[in-house]
Amino acid sequence: MRLHYDEKADALYLRLDESEIEESQEVQPGIVLDFNAQKQVVAIEVLRLRERFPSANVKQLRFEVA
Repeated sequence: MRLHYDEKADALYLRLDESEIEESQEVQPGIVLDFNAQKQVVAIEVLRLRERFPSANVKQLRFEVA
């Protein structure tokens, strides 16, 4: 699993696995899901992150496992 924030594009990208992306779908404005050949979600992209979450500190992302 990889998490990438592109400051210039203001986009957060979460890649869940490395399978090939076959299709992308914008499920809400600025929320894009990428699907593999088996129609499984393999990535999630959030555009305009600072606009959506103005108080978010993207320089300090936390990963939690329960």
